[in-house]
Amino acid sequence: MATTNPAPQETDETGSTDETTESAPGKDTGTGAGPNSDSDDARHLNSPLLLTLLLLTAVMLQGPIRGALSAPVMQSWMTVFVAVMVQALPFLVLGVLLSAAIAVFVPPSFFARALPKRPALAVPVAGVAGAVLPGCECASVPVAGALVRRGVTPAAALAFLLSAPAINPIVLTATAVAFPGNPEMVLARFVASLLVACAMGWLWHRVGRTDWLRPPDRPSYEGQGRGAAFWGSVRHDVTHAGGFLVIGAMAAATLKAVVPEEWLRAAAGNPVFSVLALAVLAVLLSICSEADAFVAASLTQFSLTARLTFLVVGPMIDLKLFAMQAGTFGRAFALRFAPATFALAVVVSALTGTVLL
Repeated sequence: MATTNPAPQETDETGSTDETTESAPGKDTGTGAGPNSDSDDARHLNSPLLLTLLLLTAVMLQGPIRGALSAPVMQSWMTVFVAVMVQALPFLVLGVLLSAAIAVFVPPSFFARALPKRPALAVPVAGVAGAVLPGCECASVPVAGALVRRGVTPAAALAFLLSAPAINPIVLTATAVAFPGNPEMVLARFVASLLVACAMGWLWHRVGRTDWLRPPDRPSYEGQGRGAAFWGSVRHDVTHAGGFLVIGAMAAATLKAVVPEEWLRAAAGNPVFSVLALAVLAVLLSICSEADAFVAASLTQFSLTARLTFLVVGPMIDLKLFAMQAGTFGRAFALRFAPATFALAVVVSALTGTVLL
């Protein structure tokens, strides 16, 4: 009996151990899935819940909101804001679609084969190439990084980086629509932007150092199918560029409706200060190049030369572009390239405006 009693005990222990072992994965799976599924549900419900709360708040406060919107200042503000958004959105969407198609479906090796081998000649060719390749500044940074990675001389890639978002057909068409009474604005924007792009390319070829430029590590769409990469690029650019467009439209409406007219006249009355003020405003607003012409057109207090500076500086250097350039080519590059681009863009646009406008 002493030997028979342990045997059932061992069998029972083994059976209970097996049951525990078999049930453990289920328990682990259940406990592991529970928190994850709860957090996933919380993430999925987070945005709709916030939207619902926002709508409920708007419904409860509809009386005060209507009263605020009925004020003359707010009506003027809404008129300018809606006008800028309605005019700019079609060009923004079209530009994003075309830039995503170029970034995904056109191989970077095509640009390397098309450019001359000599950097002095490759710079103007790359600058002119920006005129036939639609895309905003958000798309030009990764394309320029791909050019450098595929062996294109950095001077030519940087000329393309600056010219593509500033003189492509969509941007020039938007400028013509925004300034229907001033067709010379289109020519002035094309000439000034191309001159700045080529001058910066040649300047980098002469004084730039390889240790200032960090080549990009990998392609932007590596590991993705073309369809997924295309729609991912479209979603990203629409979200980011659309957000900056809203900010720019709000700023333009505020300047038009809230800032006292005498202040704007005083700022616009000084030619030097007006050019510098709109150059700094272009950097701060960070508006997509497909939409910036409509914001500039709304700043009627300022001269055409000052607004030309806004259109030349914005696509070449702003806050988001500085961050993208630092992330793509390195901080040492961005800290040198951005200030030089800003100064040259201001000088060239002012001189071009004096001659052509």
